[in-house]
Amino acid sequence: MQKEILEKIKVLEKEAKEALEKTDSLDALEELKVKYLGRKSEFVLILRGLKDMSADDKKNVGSLANKTKIVIDSEISLKIFQIEQKENDEKEWIDVTLPGSEERIGSMHIISRIQKEIEGIFISMGFEIGDGPEVETEWYNFTALNVPADHPARDMQDTFWLKQKKKDNEGGEEKLLPRTQLSPDQIHYMQSHKPPFRVIVPGRVYRNEATDATHEHTFHQFEVLVVGKDISVANFRHVARTFFSSFFGKELEIRLRPGYFPFTEPSFEFDISCTVCGGKGCRSCKNTGWLEVGGCGIVNQRVFENAGYKKDQWQGFAWGFGMERLAMMKYKIDDIRLFMGGDLRFLRQFK
Repeated sequence: MQKEILEKIKVLEKEAKEALEKTDSLDALEELKVKYLGRKSEFVLILRGLKDMSADDKKNVGSLANKTKIVIDSEISLKIFQIEQKENDEKEWIDVTLPGSEERIGSMHIISRIQKEIEGIFISMGFEIGDGPEVETEWYNFTALNVPADHPARDMQDTFWLKQKKKDNEGGEEKLLPRTQLSPDQIHYMQSHKPPFRVIVPGRVYRNEATDATHEHTFHQFEVLVVGKDISVANFRHVARTFFSSFFGKELEIRLRPGYFPFTEPSFEFDISCTVCGGKGCRSCKNTGWLEVGGCGIVNQRVFENAGYKKDQWQGFAWGFGMERLAMMKYKIDDIRLFMGGDLRFLRQFK
């Protein structure tokens, strides 16, 4: 019984393929589809009869019948597509001498390109890429970084505080906020990694401040952290000079000025020699020969303690800068709001 049905399925497949080769119209193909795959077709009758077969017969007959049905259906559908395509080609006439219309192709956003370029330079120097949450607790964003409770940065004019509240380990209510800087990611990284290490953390930050040509409420930064036994300011100067010279494609000098950051001691503001005039003085650098880039310093030992390290066991330097600021310097852009403004005329310049 099983052998006869299997043989019948093979015969039906052969007949269907032979009929398909001779068919060249859509109406004939539809009739062919009804004959071999319709509700009253022999394939459907065979499948309906499976319920009366033994388990082995069901398995063998059902498998072959279904496979054959799929093959026939696919070949009929392909033939229908080919005929329709041929008919459309015959109806449609194209003047190949007419100029074609340009297709608009998307491209990577300028900030994403800058970020990948920065990451590539640091990776070539042996750095790892770190990451962290954009929504932080007050402890990670301020307290762990040695920012005093009465520091102005905690006030509403600098920080977007969220309404959501989260219970801390002591049962109190811990405030949440979109991170105002990338320094809290240093704490996250140090809590899960053992020194020595070199890491960079790129990401988006948020500040509650008015926007103008040089300020945005949402922008991108890049944080660098190096921790080891004998890390010094000289190490920072070498890494920074190597990076900026590579990024701008020319030899640049680094200048440090005394500064203050709660999470570093000593702290510095640092400048690079003007990328336009090479340090001679021009309108871009206000005739000083220097361009302000960011802040840096030796990691405060209290920050190490808050990350779970023993005091005076490790040394390190940290520094950060804005990616928009670097893009503005490199491509002579005079308004930071252009990066997030969505103006395609601006964005298409950087394909």
